[in-house]
Amino acid sequence: MTYKVKLELFEGPLDLLLYLIKKEEIDLYDIPIAKITDQYLEYLELMKLLDLDIAGEFLVMAATLIHIKSKMLLPPDETDTQEQEEADPRAELVKRLLEYKKFKEAASELSHMETHQKHFFSRVGPGFELPRQVSEDEFFEATLFDLITAFTKVLKDIPRDVFHKVIKDEFTISEKIHDIIHMLVEKKKLIFTELFKAAKSKFEIITIFLALLELIKIREVVVMQHVPFGDIEIVRNTEAIKPA
Repeated sequence: MTYKVKLELFEGPLDLLLYLIKKEEIDLYDIPIAKITDQYLEYLELMKLLDLDIAGEFLVMAATLIHIKSKMLLPPDETDTQEQEEADPRAELVKRLLEYKKFKEAASELSHMETHQKHFFSRVGPGFELPRQVSEDEFFEATLFDLITAFTKVLKDIPRDVFHKVIKDEFTISEKIHDIIHMLVEKKKLIFTELFKAAKSKFEIITIFLALLELIKIREVVVMQHVPFGDIEIVRNTEAIKPA
């Protein structure tokens, strides 16, 4: 693959760790570092497979996790019990995660307040009526890691013979972007797995996924979930397609 999707709009390594902790329902104060490290490295390998342009901070975090894992595998030093109890190799990482989680939640709350405030006006004229409350299902945008998790499931569900087919490359990222947009013209909402039903090779599957990431990056589409780790839906971004 020679096409790289930059990740400026996506999350960083701390987001990935928090995602894995939440997904596995792990106690943030007692992280099974070996398990989390292995899963973190698996995500990085898949990102490399997809030829994503991984920021250096992801690799720094990988080295940090491996270092903590190796320290926790060492036998405890019984010469100083008190010092040993205080020197949990995970302590600094947990502190960083807690601080980052707090700021993320604060930023999310501020964003929610801003969105909510748009429905109010500071002054009203004669005959003004409040806008009718629009009833709609609640949803939230899926993260890059939600997409990678869903993509992993797609790869596992593809028949094995598809991975061994050698097909002349007759498509590009741009063509797959056009195909996705065309699908969304015919159908207002797509389930993530629908994108790959007609794929005939592993390379085509990866190309479709990269096309979706590019569409998300340029804000042409929005990917959303109604419940955490649930099915991912893809819709056109109505703000992006409004006439100027």
